[in-house]
Amino acid sequence: MKRAVIAMTLIAGVVSASFAADWSDTSIAYRVGNSFAEPFNPNDIHKDIIQFTHASGYTYGSNFVNLDILLSDKTDPSSKGASSGAQEFYVVYRNTVEWGKVSGAPVRFGPVKDVGLTGGFDVNTKVDAGYNSKKRMLVLGPTLMFDVPGLLNVGVYALWESNAPYSTFTQVSTPRYRYDTHPMLGAVWAFPLGSTKLSFEGYANFIAAKGKNEFGRDTAPETNIDMQLMYDVGSLFNAKPKRFRAGVAYQYWKNKFGNDGHNIVGATARTPMVKAQYTF
Repeated sequence: MKRAVIAMTLIAGVVSASFAADWSDTSIAYRVGNSFAEPFNPNDIHKDIIQFTHASGYTYGSNFVNLDILLSDKTDPSSKGASSGAQEFYVVYRNTVEWGKVSGAPVRFGPVKDVGLTGGFDVNTKVDAGYNSKKRMLVLGPTLMFDVPGLLNVGVYALWESNAPYSTFTQVSTPRYRYDTHPMLGAVWAFPLGSTKLSFEGYANFIAAKGKNEFGRDTAPETNIDMQLMYDVGSLFNAKPKRFRAGVAYQYWKNKFGNDGHNIVGATARTPMVKAQYTF
């Protein structure tokens, strides 16, 4: 409960700051799937995910923050021998400073409408039987913004990541370990599909190997693609556009957290989901 209060305080702070923004968009969503995977776990895992998202634009660029509260069933137990499922809180923050907003003259070439510098962080905490992740990661790199209907941003980022896991099986706590600095190619998109009230959205991250992990094993490059097809259900009831949406989603995550899926069970996830979202 304490973690939830802290996370909600963070979201509330960002939302309140949006009153000084040029534009803002804040939503709450729920998604669910039955075939999530975790490294070293051979089981398909049911997860309920509550999601808070905020995006806003300001004088020099844009902000994005997302909180996922992930609630597993007992196939991903909260501790050794527990019948309750694991709980995880994962926060992503990004700020992009756009050259066109700073200088008044966007950098345009080919399909690119401007360039920016993106910085931010990922933070997570998970209570589970085997790893109890405490990830901390800083992100920095250039972003290209494409001139398309909707949104398409692509960037190359440096990642500085560390973790300090704890195993309830061995009762061993690992001191915070810093992986090698490594690059990520990342894309985020949101494409309206004509006049159908449908939108195709998602992100794709291609992450290089990060050297040895905290246990001395080689890490593998990751591919994490999360996409969704959402329908503006509220349009059927004359609600504000995009007020209430629902749809289907799919996540493909190969070599999750750098674990080699050729040698480690559960390191690759293929997860269909359903999702509902309310925008304030």
